[in-house]
Amino acid sequence: MIYELQIGTNAKTELLDITSKVQKLIQDINFQNGICTIFVPHTTAAITINENADSTVKEDMLMELNKVIPFNDNYQHLEGNSAAHIKSTLVGCSQQIIIKEGNLVLGTWQGIYFCEFDGPRKRKIKLKLISE
Repeated sequence: MIYELQIGTNAKTELLDITSKVQKLIQDINFQNGICTIFVPHTTAAITINENADSTVKEDMLMELNKVIPFNDNYQHLEGNSAAHIKSTLVGCSQQIIIKEGNLVLGTWQGIYFCEFDGPRKRKIKLKLISE
């Protein structure tokens, strides 16, 4: 079965820690052991795993992405969000995480981040859970 989370973003670019939302879904359906694939069905957003203990890490990530891929450049795409499409492609639209005994298997400092590159918007996150 495919599950869905819905979130709203508040800024043009932001990284939202969705770890607790994913963990809650896993607990709510009593899923124990297997793999969770998280997929973002948007071309201007992404999903990543990175440090969630220090909020300045996500700010640094956005700062560097914006340096490498500026919003205003000589883009051919006329909708004004070419940078968001490029960032989404580079970061990626899916992640796979192991689930053991009902818990996400993440490192001590790791969290799951929804990456908004063309907000604010209402967004969907798809999750596919496959048991052992």
